[in-house]
Amino acid sequence: MKTSIATVSISGDLKEKLAAIAAAGFDGIEIFENDFLAFDGSPREVGAMVRDHGLEVMLFQPFRDFEGMPEPQRTRTFDRAERKFDLMGELGADLVLVCSNVSPLSLGGIDRAAADFHELGERAAKRGIRVGYEALAWGKHISDHRDAWEIVRRADHANVGLILDSFHTLARRIDVESIRSIPGDRIFFVQLADAPQIDMDLLYWSRHYRNMPGEGDLDVLGFMRAVAATGYTDALSLEIFNDQFRGGSPKSISIDGHRSLVYLMDQVMRAEPDIAIDVPDMPDRIAVSGVEFIEFAADESEAAELAALLGAMGFSHRGRHISKDVDLWRQGGINIVINTEREGFAHSSYLVHGTTVCAIGLKVDDAAATVERARALGAEPFEQPVGPGELKIPAIRGVGGGVVHFLDGRGDLANVWQIEFDPVEGAAETQDAGLLGIDHVAQTMNYEEMLTWLLFYTSLFSTIKTPMVDVVDPAGLVRSQAIENADGSLRITLNGAENRRTLAGHFIAESFGSAVQHLAFGCSDIFATADALAARGFQPLEISLNYYDDLDARFGLETGFLERLRARNILYDRDGEGEYFQLYSGNYGEGFFFELTERRGGYRGYGAANAQSRIAAQKRQMRPQGMPRH
Repeated sequence: MKTSIATVSISGDLKEKLAAIAAAGFDGIEIFENDFLAFDGSPREVGAMVRDHGLEVMLFQPFRDFEGMPEPQRTRTFDRAERKFDLMGELGADLVLVCSNVSPLSLGGIDRAAADFHELGERAAKRGIRVGYEALAWGKHISDHRDAWEIVRRADHANVGLILDSFHTLARRIDVESIRSIPGDRIFFVQLADAPQIDMDLLYWSRHYRNMPGEGDLDVLGFMRAVAATGYTDALSLEIFNDQFRGGSPKSISIDGHRSLVYLMDQVMRAEPDIAIDVPDMPDRIAVSGVEFIEFAADESEAAELAALLGAMGFSHRGRHISKDVDLWRQGGINIVINTEREGFAHSSYLVHGTTVCAIGLKVDDAAATVERARALGAEPFEQPVGPGELKIPAIRGVGGGVVHFLDGRGDLANVWQIEFDPVEGAAETQDAGLLGIDHVAQTMNYEEMLTWLLFYTSLFSTIKTPMVDVVDPAGLVRSQAIENADGSLRITLNGAENRRTLAGHFIAESFGSAVQHLAFGCSDIFATADALAARGFQPLEISLNYYDDLDARFGLETGFLERLRARNILYDRDGEGEYFQLYSGNYGEGFFFELTERRGGYRGYGAANAQSRIAAQKRQMRPQGMPRH
């Protein structure tokens, strides 16, 4: 399988784009005419530059408003085509995309269009060029790949074939199974794009909201399964029009693109085992059974503050690392590691971000297989020197620079806490507060990075994504989307900040990058937990009394129950499946916090309706801008 990406999909000038595309592992490019026109160099120089990067020009596009034109426009259209053929010859491109006509002058008729393409094929053949015809979803006469295929079939020329684009097919809800009857050798090129499901003008939707396969809501997998069934074996290319991508990092967007293609074809191979598909060999998506540990990087003074907060929440100091300044705090099935080493990755993370979550440990079925799949998807394995008696735990670098470790309960990895940590005397006598496990990990990033994180997790782990919701901050919106597995043992919420005035945006700005902003711990009785915390001196986030008045109006709660919530600063939500309770700590540092939760029944959400009241309370507690923390 050859991979390609349209130059229009990423930001930068042509040199920057080519460097990023090559570094991400693509085989070739679709060169958009505008990228060529904006470059100060001849077609021959551009072609040489492409090849110097180890790439090939797989497609030149677009050639517009060709078929079915009346005279004298028809003659001028063929003249234009000849000039583009000249340019392609110098570029070293042998395939041109002709999109269906949108000109108000164009005339309908399948046979008329077929005749035009037959003549164009004759001219192209003399130059060693092939012509691909694509049905635009908003084409004046041709907006369906089935009609485009009929024109290609009637044109009956070896140098004229079909180009399929997943967006144009899926946006119009055309049955993808119709693709299976098209001979694979008559499909000259396949373009792929996903998109969120939005009810809007097709042209505007296409030009601004496309994203990588797997990042949106369209059935790109079903489309690609149908394409694979035709026997098509040539390039798969990304054609992405997205305002955020145009302003983002060409390197990261290119990496996302290549990952999305590898992931898509891995899915196709598993869904269509009888079809021969050239895709990198890798294990299937990895099952995760929970979060084994959370590791904080800190210095000694801030570690003491964090330890005091954990102690107030019922955690006990259970272990000290055998050779490093690393402490283990535990409650129920929750393991919190505080690393105050003066060298290594955690120390580097602290120097950049301050006290922060620098690593997460996940419980997986097979740690080695997880790293193997991550490598195939372009993730970077993580290694650092291990000291005497330490274990080498398989790990990769996450999207935001943090580390994700994998433990599978095999061999020494099953006993990492006993092997690497000495017990702390007397810790077992500490009374916990009823916290059982990690309900979810909340990671905050700039909104334009959200799709990168989404693709990273869903392509690697056996998870699903929930619909995106808007979290209302008094200073703006934060977009939130969760990734979770079937039994809820892994839940990661992604929160994309659109400006730095929001609480999430402030956290990113002050911690210098994306990171875990809060941890949610689950319990079985939120009221008993709240009382146990109060007895230990825990100071909850104080929620406005107005919230509880509104809560009563929304749900009509029994008076005694409402008063129990209000007295303990517990927030409440419910849906048709169950109930959700939330109790928050105050802010730690520049916006990090803890959440204590209880889920009853089948509630699967995250209390989004409560977010505005929670954020307002947190902002009231924040130190004034410019004031020192201590």
